[in-house]
Amino acid sequence: MIPAGVRIFVCTDPVDMRRGFDRLAQTARDVVGLDPQQGGALFVFANRRASRVKVLWFERNGYCMLYKRLHHAVFELPIAGAGAASVHIDASALAKLLAGRPKDAKVARRA
Repeated sequence: MIPAGVRIFVCTDPVDMRRGFDRLAQTARDVVGLDPQQGGALFVFANRRASRVKVLWFERNGYCMLYKRLHHAVFELPIAGAGAASVHIDASALAKLLAGRPKDAKVARRA
């Protein structure tokens, strides 16, 4: 369970999943404009195929990372507004994102 008030940012541009803690933290600084060590936020990154996701956060004295790989499914990432490279979501949207959806499921297009 994610505590209330924790900010969650999804970086909508694909990221190389070989990136580790430090490169993902730098990506969070560059894309979202927040330092993961100072903000207390979660940062979500996905690969190009949306089959893998990493969630990075800083806890007390070190980085933590959740890495999830889906089989026969994909992560449904939010769509960023014009010119934005990240989207702020809430905990329920993160839970839905992490659940994924079957690859062949049709997705309703947003207007």
